[in-house]
Amino acid sequence: MAKYIAKRILLAIVSIWIITMITFIAMNAIPGGPFNKEKATSEAVIATLEARYNLDKPLGEQYVLYMKNVLHGDWGISLHSGRPIWNDMISKFSVSAKLGGRAAILAIIVGIILGSIAALTRNKLPDRLIIFFTTLGTAMPSFVLATLLLLVFCLKLGWFQVYSASNPNYTLPVIALSVYPMAYITRLTKTSMLDALNQDYIRTARAKGVSKIKVIFVHALRNALIPVITYVGPMVAYILTGSMVVENIFTIGGLGSTFVTSITNQDYSTIMAVTIFLAILMVIANLITDIIYKLVDPRIKLD
Repeated sequence: MAKYIAKRILLAIVSIWIITMITFIAMNAIPGGPFNKEKATSEAVIATLEARYNLDKPLGEQYVLYMKNVLHGDWGISLHSGRPIWNDMISKFSVSAKLGGRAAILAIIVGIILGSIAALTRNKLPDRLIIFFTTLGTAMPSFVLATLLLLVFCLKLGWFQVYSASNPNYTLPVIALSVYPMAYITRLTKTSMLDALNQDYIRTARAKGVSKIKVIFVHALRNALIPVITYVGPMVAYILTGSMVVENIFTIGGLGSTFVTSITNQDYSTIMAVTIFLAILMVIANLITDIIYKLVDPRIKLD
């Protein structure tokens, strides 16, 4: 296990380094710059600002200087607001983590319950209804669902307020983010549960007189959860990236909306900082998923 974790950490470092290089090259390839605004700025002022933030140096030297600062814990300051990026990023991430965490928990719990019900009522009305709605859920992008929820429940019915800086409502954003992964988990759980219920050890348990509830929730469900656990890592990535658009739709000041704004403003420092931060989160999420995968099924060997 320790050898496997060390190998994964090494691969993670390489992956993050490649992501930073691609992001750095891509954002500098976009025409314009962080100081090119609608209101004209003199060339002397632009030159001074570029020298202040090392943007007057060759691209390779800029990258080396930036990565050296990051490795020393200096994430830089925003080229747009002039504030330290790290403090701003952490405060905004707390909002995104609250939104994403609730969406992930809702998707996992409801998805497993619906998938189990669909498997136990195969080809019956509950199964058909669940599959119908989960098909709709997987076909509808989160930003489309978020727009519909905003239009219906905020603007038409007035059940929720559109925005509140002091007390933001997370109900609709959580639903918008959780529907797709919940639908996917439902279908995964149903398929895995049906496969588990047809295994020999389930028949043996039933022959020994083990109660139906114990057979389902102790024996069958535990093995049916293995594909779900595998999906949790990519699901975290989906929720974090999907929240960028959803946060903008519901005007929630999270890390996603900050990232979208930084791209619009070509705020190079913020783009790089958020990209590295999200990449580290993805790697950690996938590593934790693999470890949990091993704990749930000890037969799996991590080499």
